[in-house]
Amino acid sequence: MGERRFGEHVIVRRPVGGQSIAELVLDRPTAMNALSTAMAGAISDACTELSTDRSVNVVLLSSTSTRAFCVGADLRERNAFTVQDLARQRLLMRAVYGGVLELPMPTIAAVHGYALGGGYELALACDLIVADTTAVVGLPEVSVGIVPGGGGTQLLPRRVGAARAAQLIFTGQRVPADEALARGLVDVVVQKNEARARALELGATMAGHSPVALRAAKRALREGQGVGLRVGLDLEDAAWRLVASSADRTEGIAAFNEKRAPVWPGE
Repeated sequence: MGERRFGEHVIVRRPVGGQSIAELVLDRPTAMNALSTAMAGAISDACTELSTDRSVNVVLLSSTSTRAFCVGADLRERNAFTVQDLARQRLLMRAVYGGVLELPMPTIAAVHGYALGGGYELALACDLIVADTTAVVGLPEVSVGIVPGGGGTQLLPRRVGAARAAQLIFTGQRVPADEALARGLVDVVVQKNEARARALELGATMAGHSPVALRAAKRALREGQGVGLRVGLDLEDAAWRLVASSADRTEGIAAFNEKRAPVWPGE
């Protein structure tokens, strides 16, 4: 399908690298991808379209800015906001982060430079975060009189535990890449300018697998967080039963026994 622009500051490319990968690109480099109302709406629209695209097995979230993945909300725009303006924008912002979080296929954030506040929360909404050595992550919202509102207070504790999340959120600390890796704030760190390439490499491996299995596994992983073990195992069982009755399961086993690459029906 090539490249499609959503609004002025969001690009979706698909397929990427000849694979069933879509790339959602943040493209407001002059503002280090600060999330304006218009840009947030474009991200939400892009996620809505991607969520129903059965040709996409993996989504990569990246940036055209040389200095940042995303620095969070556009505070210059918000400087003139009334409380009513903020309330209206809030509905849209929830749709943005929910849109990324609820994408049914695996998602990978390719992070370089600053990923702060709502920018880091966009990365947290993805399944994996690949960062390069220039990356700096953090949730500094309390320093400007607000709290993380893109899922940070909920997603970060699920990633690193409540105490470590509290330390980051209460201090507003900015954490460089190597320390972020050690603390579990990102999943992979690579050399400068290599985050996108490594994310695409991971995405290509994922995209070669069964679309049905990928989506079912993601659902079980996501819905199983924060529930009891018994409920989690029931969710896993539901995912297993779904794929067991799929054409992908039939093709996967046949391909294994015939020693050939599978051709996934994706049904």
